Amino acid sequence: MSDQQKRLFCFGYGYTADYLGHALQQSDSSWTIGGTTRDEERRRELLGRRIRTRIFDYQHPIVDPQTIFSRFSHILISTPPNDEGDPVFNMHADDFIHLKNLKWVGYLSSTGVYGDRGGGDVDENSEIRPTSQRGSRRVTAERQWLSLYERYGVPVHIFRLSGIYGPGRSALDSVRAGVARRIDKPGHIFNRIHVEDIVQVLIASFNNPNPGSIYNLADDFPSASHEVIAEACNLLGLRVPPVLPFDEADMAPIARSFYKDNKRVLNNKIKQELGLSLKYPDYKSGLKGCLQAEEYAKQQEGFHLIR
Repeated sequence: MSDQQKRLFCFGYGYTADYLGHALQQSDSSWTIGGTTRDEERRRELLGRRIRTRIFDYQHPIVDPQTIFSRFSHILISTPPNDEGDPVFNMHADDFIHLKNLKWVGYLSSTGVYGDRGGGDVDENSEIRPTSQRGSRRVTAERQWLSLYERYGVPVHIFRLSGIYGPGRSALDSVRAGVARRIDKPGHIFNRIHVEDIVQVLIASFNNPNPGSIYNLADDFPSASHEVIAEACNLLGLRVPPVLPFDEADMAPIARSFYKDNKRVLNNKIKQELGLSLKYPDYKSGLKGCLQAEEYAKQQEGFHLIR
């Protein structure tokens, strides 16, 4: 790609987008990175890191969007939807239609769109049948973005993410904070995806765009949550808390809803179509990677973990 084709704008410049922007600039300093945040303090911090940042939320669309968007070749959307779908689509869909230099659009969705399968397998061709409000909102947002590809040829790609974790945001952190509990719901498993593997999938899609495609981003070995907590404790040399049966656990509704869906997410498409091997194919290698990144950050003066 030419330098004019190395311009990324991220709606919702949070954890994943920050890792992506950092990886791109580390590999090629000619990348220009921009994005949005809802917080003025966060905006100032990102501007200090040379991220071209603007305020955006449900009440504040981008001012002069055509001028701004036309500067970027790649646009990533990681904003959470509401009942009306994705706020970026609802405020700026018409602007996307008229962008002539746009090479790639990615929408970060969730494997929650598949709903509960009783532990069964799902792939990108599986029926969409969400069992939660969050999953239903993601379905709406996916359909919105894919409509721009189907009607106008906007180069949209959908990425359905499993539970995101990485340095500074993993079971290691909840164990250190003393809030981790090992809750056992027999037969319940879920997939995860390390943030570095998300980044390598997105970059591979940059290099091999296939508009209209949908990809599952998940690890190879879905596991029970209590196993992940136990591994984090072992890595930190801390006592492993006892298992608490799900039916006896006092949990907030949002935490309990985490156990509602039970499925095994298949990731063959990212391997076959994009030619990838996961850096962290399971939670054990992923947690070790998180710990190593934290230790590296401590040793390097001026180096900070992305959080």
